[in-house]
Amino acid sequence: MIALNQSGRNWKKTAYRAASVVFIAVFGACSTFHQPGKESVKIYSRIYLTDYNTAWQAALEALKPFDRTVQNRQAGLLQTTWIENTAQKNFIDSFGDRPTYMKAKYRLRMSLSPGHYNGRPSVKVSIQKEQMVQRDALEGWNEAVSDSVEENTMLYRVGRIIFSKVKLKKMEEQRIKDVLDQGV
Repeated sequence: MIALNQSGRNWKKTAYRAASVVFIAVFGACSTFHQPGKESVKIYSRIYLTDYNTAWQAALEALKPFDRTVQNRQAGLLQTTWIENTAQKNFIDSFGDRPTYMKAKYRLRMSLSPGHYNGRPSVKVSIQKEQMVQRDALEGWNEAVSDSVEENTMLYRVGRIIFSKVKLKKMEEQRIKDVLDQGV
């Protein structure tokens, strides 16, 4: 009778432990799902009121100084190669309280998606900077948070290039119209 009583207690302990593990697994797993705003890499975007061809040419022109690994017009994707920026990161961080880096690199991903805004053609241009740093030889590459300067600069460049292309196109159309009016 004593042996049955002890095995009954062990069974209850085992069932209690199993129920606890299941409870933690089910309700604790919610914290591992995607939580908006908690991403380490932020995507910056702007909407430009222009056609897709103009925006694509502006994006190519803005990324002209960089080598590109991905350039897919149909998908609207541009991606640069990894760009080494150890000297820049160490120079900027040398005046702060952050440690220096042995190596640092980044790449830019730009995506363009056409749409319409109030009946006019528009293009949403999004850019993401993937910054990786390595503090020492034994530590692998770690993702670092961007300061958003490069992303906002690229979006500004694309916007200014689009503005100049649209302005030149309007001036050309006006010049052609004036020539045709004078000729008639």
